[in-house]
Amino acid sequence: MLKVGDRAPDFTLPSTLQKDISLSDFIGKKNLLVAFYPLDFTPG
Repeated sequence: MLKVGDRAPDFTLPSTLQKDISLSDFIGKKNLLVAFYPLDFTPG
């Protein structure tokens, strides 16, 4: 279980540019905000 202040685990997701992007791609390069929207883009 993650706690406030823990480092986020690395993960990979598809991008809108038709390629996979990993969280580790940004380490030390940019500030990054990760926001999850459960059930977005689902019908109903």
